[in-house]
Amino acid sequence: MSEKKREPLLHVSKRASLPWYAVWGIRLAAVALALVLCAIVSILVTGENPLQIFSTIISGAFGTSRKVWMTLQNTAILLCISLAVTPAFRMRFWNVGGEGQALMGCLASAACMILLRGTMPNWLLIACMLLASLLAGGIWGAIPAFFKAKWNTNETLFTLMMNYIATQLVAYFVILWEVPKGAGKIGIINQQTEIGWLPVVGGQKYMLNVIIVSVLVLLMFFYLNYSKHGFEISVVGESERTAHYVGIKVDRVIIRTMILSGAVCGLAGFLLVGGTEHTMTTTIVAGRGFTAVMVSWLAKFNPIWMIVTSMLLVVLERGAGQIATNFGLSSSFADILTGIILFFIIGSEFFIFYKISFHHSDAKEAIARG
Repeated sequence: MSEKKREPLLHVSKRASLPWYAVWGIRLAAVALALVLCAIVSILVTGENPLQIFSTIISGAFGTSRKVWMTLQNTAILLCISLAVTPAFRMRFWNVGGEGQALMGCLASAACMILLRGTMPNWLLIACMLLASLLAGGIWGAIPAFFKAKWNTNETLFTLMMNYIATQLVAYFVILWEVPKGAGKIGIINQQTEIGWLPVVGGQKYMLNVIIVSVLVLLMFFYLNYSKHGFEISVVGESERTAHYVGIKVDRVIIRTMILSGAVCGLAGFLLVGGTEHTMTTTIVAGRGFTAVMVSWLAKFNPIWMIVTSMLLVVLERGAGQIATNFGLSSSFADILTGIILFFIIGSEFFIFYKISFHHSDAKEAIARG
């Protein structure tokens, strides 16, 4: 007689939709477990008190008024780019070109500050910077969308390669406008006159950036959830065949959505050059275009929850730098702690959508065999 076919000990099955409190319970449990593991690693590797390390993370992000505003500013820029890529992601258009689209916005703003200074009032120059940045980012987003809509090219590879082209364009103009010649950098643009610099609001340099991005969160939330365009984006993301059937022009939606996505990335570039850095380099976006993918995904493409996820990543990043400074540790150790926390947070999503069950008969047999 043939041996009875054994069932696997573990079964992974799709879980029914959980209530919101259960979902966040799983995520909070994941964070708690991550902190416990970070504490164990800290003790074993460095011998430092893990509570002091955790408090250092918080103080690195919120320890002084200046640190608070730096954290808010970094969160605002990351959140802006995350909001930008979200409409495309909801449409299942994997836009990993946020870095290049934001860089093009930076380039457009810097060009206006350098080429148009002294030719118009400051308020008009700032308006030109804004329009130029939106247009540059929108064009950079429209190019891969056009090829996707017409010839079904791979949008992930296309947008990724557009990042490299944008970086080289910025590098070219940095050399063209470098001050002094041979320095390899532009330096602070209009440092003496502050032409093209965004105004200070409430005595805080970064207040205007935070206000603009806060308004953008609300606008994007209502656009995606309560507008006709947002509905069309969702339908195209669910099924292009269904979208065609109900009369939605998919090609038009793809191009329109990517123009919006690129334009909002261009807005982030405008805020970086006009409101924060007042210069331009190839690294000014600092990888936020790629980090934004994680922010958007962790928040399940919900603009409101992106505030939390972007803040979390910024706090971890700034806290990691403070750990390296205070304890004389390599920045790699701080990155290890950040990686552990992110690993648990991302891994918790598996348990939200899937459940693991044991096959009882096999489990009993395994126990009986010792």
